[in-house]
Amino acid sequence: MNKLFDIIFLDDVFEFLKNLDKKHSEKILYNIRKAQIEQDHDLFKKLDNDIWEFRTLFQGLQYRLLAFWDKTDAKSTLVVSTHGFIKKRSKVPDNEIQKAKQLRNKYLKDKQSINKKEK
Repeated sequence: MNKLFDIIFLDDVFEFLKNLDKKHSEKILYNIRKAQIEQDHDLFKKLDNDIWEFRTLFQGLQYRLLAFWDKTDAKSTLVVSTHGFIKKRSKVPDNEIQKAKQLRNKYLKDKQSINKKEK
């Protein structure tokens, strides 16, 4: 099956997944792989212009991994996941969206610096 996008995780995501029970992190990764091959708003949903969320409900807990699209490379479609958290309210907290935006800005700035050095 063709993937709709490739995904990379920033360090905060690895830390978040590592601290979860193994079955919970496996369910999150399963849902991400599923979102890569089919458009499903229950699994991958837009929050605002820049930030999206991977959604997993497992054993009564709502897990979220926030992400953004990296469109700097015309050859590949890349989604970058910034960090994860357990959602406790119906709305994604603004501070989590702000954190994702800050990590997005840092990622894009770092990538631009690397690209300039390679040229």
